[in-house]
Amino acid sequence: MPFWDKHIETLPRNELEDLQVKRLKDTVARCRKTVFYRNRLKSVDESQFSTPEDVSVIPFTTKDDLRANYDFGLVTVPREEIVRMHSSSGTTGKATVIFHTIKDIETWADLVARCIVMAGANRADVFQNIISYGMFTGGLGLHYGAERVGMLTIPSGVGNTKRQIQLMHDFNTTVFHATPSYILYVSEVMVREGFDPKEFDLRIGFVGAEPHSEQTRQRIEDILDINAFNSYGMSELNGPGVAFECEQKSGMHIWEDSYLLEVVNPDTCEVLAPGEEGELVVTTLNREAMPILRYRTGDLARIVDDGEECSCGRTHVRISRIKGRCDDMLIVKGVNMYPSQIEDVLMSFPEVATSYQIIMDRAGKKALDSLTVQVELYPKMFDGDLKKLRTLETDITRSVQDEIVVRPKIEFLEPGSLPRSEGKAVRVVDKRGEM
Repeated sequence: MPFWDKHIETLPRNELEDLQVKRLKDTVARCRKTVFYRNRLKSVDESQFSTPEDVSVIPFTTKDDLRANYDFGLVTVPREEIVRMHSSSGTTGKATVIFHTIKDIETWADLVARCIVMAGANRADVFQNIISYGMFTGGLGLHYGAERVGMLTIPSGVGNTKRQIQLMHDFNTTVFHATPSYILYVSEVMVREGFDPKEFDLRIGFVGAEPHSEQTRQRIEDILDINAFNSYGMSELNGPGVAFECEQKSGMHIWEDSYLLEVVNPDTCEVLAPGEEGELVVTTLNREAMPILRYRTGDLARIVDDGEECSCGRTHVRISRIKGRCDDMLIVKGVNMYPSQIEDVLMSFPEVATSYQIIMDRAGKKALDSLTVQVELYPKMFDGDLKKLRTLETDITRSVQDEIVVRPKIEFLEPGSLPRSEGKAVRVVDKRGEM
């Protein structure tokens, strides 16, 4: 079983929790250097912390707090010690900015290196990073981690899909990093260009940056004949390298020497037990420039509680696949659902191709909600056999309704009908607010 840092990755639970408490105390003390946290922590005495659970006395930090302290309000080091800034999207207001010292960048690269090696990649691999560079953390995060491992790294970025395929072919790429929707599109273009996706040297794929179902992961693995590994991260917590799957694929190990994890009820903020699904709340434990206490991520998942340590030998807890974000929840006809539930159903049908879109609208005199799922099918399904299409429509409709209660309208489309994105796919279109 490969390890990057076997000592820390297999640290006994009691020693790991002792390390968390020590680093939590240091982090709280560091946070007091900012006006924001100094005011927030007036009633907190970190010297009394004895277990990781003591973090619960600290107030939550939210994205709104980060925006309110734009630009340097949460920085705890002199400005001349900052060497990197990253930023999340500012589509709903001010962007959230995160700053790093040299040590922060080195720590981040080391965490990503752990993830890469844990998934079975090594310095003999050729790594193609098919993800955005720049303010988005995904590109540089995996880039630095791959170079730390010693892999030949191709910073191809996103876009120019034919060139991506050429690079894979010419330089014998064995490992890639991409969003699941984009790598599925790459596989479509491979076929159009006369390639068999299985003929490439690809063996490992790191997929992330957008929620996706287990069925989608299996679809990627089957099409490309690879092992695909799920990952978790967000810019506020560094980016990629927060949690990653090992070769057992039974949840993502979150690196607890750098992150203290809680799962809370998003409505009541009650801390939930392992196995219960809720919102991930994360405290950074090993960051210099901009530590964050009890950050409400908005991501929904659970701590994997199967009663056993992972057979890979790592002691760090595992989290489930991200179900979606709290604000991703759709309410249609009074029923709560998540896009990932629909995706899981669609990808279980072999006739369904790689793209779909969920459209919500209002229709009729009473302006009732309607749910339409547009689904691309493989070309072989459009051979003139209408009975076959009607049967498939009935089967998909029934399966989606069984999963989400609401009965959808299913529309079949030929491959390539839906728009493709080089970044995160637009899976949901809500027209209910339109006049």
